[in-house]
Amino acid sequence: IYFTLLESQESIKEKIAEYDKVLSRVAKTDHRNQQLMELKGIGSTTASSLIASIGNAHDFKNGRPLAAWLGLTPSQYSSGGKSKPGKITKAGDAYLRTLLVQGARSVMIGAENRTDSFSRWVCSLIGRRGYWRAVVAIAAKNARLCWASLHYGDDFRLYSTT
Repeated sequence: IYFTLLESQESIKEKIAEYDKVLSRVAKTDHRNQQLMELKGIGSTTASSLIASIGNAHDFKNGRPLAAWLGLTPSQYSSGGKSKPGKITKAGDAYLRTLLVQGARSVMIGAENRTDSFSRWVCSLIGRRGYWRAVVAIAAKNARLCWASLHYGDDFRLYSTT
């Protein structure tokens, strides 16, 4: 029985690898996927998953509700007229949140060696807020950029390159 389970596990791993290749090929041919994959920290899996979940992002007024829906915004505690932000809510789609967080972590790798403005912002954010808060901030920023890219399409692309 143990040998049969190992064979089954290997078969499943092979099928997953095959589906990942198919997903990557499909993502490279779809215009919306290509736009999302131009963003740092967004790969074919994340782009395809976002498009499958939110489409053109017209259900969200702007990027902040999308980030809140993904659970990447802080919860709010208020008393006596003072508001205190808490930890992230972790509401919404855990899979998409995980993909965005992993993408944010990949952006942080080697950021100190790059000189572009985004990498400088990442390094200053890590210094000011710490590693894990920076990860969540980058993931939330990517979620907002993904919303803008899906919502505005080519107009966002033209605006973001100038």
